[in-house]
Amino acid sequence: MNQVVLDRLTSLPYKTHTMNKLLLTVLLTYLGHSVAFGGQIINGKKAQRNSLQYMASVQNDGKHICGGFLITPDFVLTAAHCNERNLSVVLGTHNIKKGLGKAVRYNVERKCKPNSYENVKSGSDIMLLKLSRKAKLSKSVNKVRLPTKDKVLKPNTKCLAAGWGFPKTKGTIVDDLQVVDVQAIDLKVCQKQWDHVDFKLPPNVICAGGYVTDKGTCQGDSGGPLVCNGEAVGIVSFNMMENCDYPNVPNVYTQISKYLPWIKKVINKQSC
Repeated sequence: MNQVVLDRLTSLPYKTHTMNKLLLTVLLTYLGHSVAFGGQIINGKKAQRNSLQYMASVQNDGKHICGGFLITPDFVLTAAHCNERNLSVVLGTHNIKKGLGKAVRYNVERKCKPNSYENVKSGSDIMLLKLSRKAKLSKSVNKVRLPTKDKVLKPNTKCLAAGWGFPKTKGTIVDDLQVVDVQAIDLKVCQKQWDHVDFKLPPNVICAGGYVTDKGTCQGDSGGPLVCNGEAVGIVSFNMMENCDYPNVPNVYTQISKYLPWIKKVINKQSC
């Protein structure tokens, strides 16, 4: 039985690897940060102007590391593994290189993660960022709806993912927001595919894209939303290896509906 271990790398996001009799190393990569768990959009297209107004660029020391999305005027939802010391959030732009322009940077006043979060391998890869001030809603900045109750996402449901991540394996962060259409994958089918690399999925996840398709997310997309029928139902968490040459195994998202009570509690208390 192979043992999967997650390692934190210095300048890269987290990686997981397995050792078998052939000393085969399987790398699970965070989609956030520069190269690892998380991702950029693969085989997507440039987002239309004034669309996806809820998208946020989560930045560390002024540089994009993850996606996120606005759920109230003063809270952005992202992935827990995107946590860094000096986070800020940029709202209101699809291009993160041109300078702020009409976009606005918000300092992060508070970072809240569930007590159950330890690492991506164990799940609960979700984090709320309390902004230092409320965002002014406009044509370029708006909230996205969340589910109102816990429910199963039906297989083959058509969804979209968006981000500024790598457009190819070992690529670089892109300037313009990209969006891609993906379909939800049955969780049993998803686990069966991950079984091939001896990895057991954490609880409370959704699978979409990356499998039986050349579309999905890649490094730099972590924390961004999986939006289905106008609702943000998932948060980009991880894919396999630093390999975004799809198809391989399904992309994995944190299932937001499982954390609705925690989200509501944090927002109502305005604290963790």
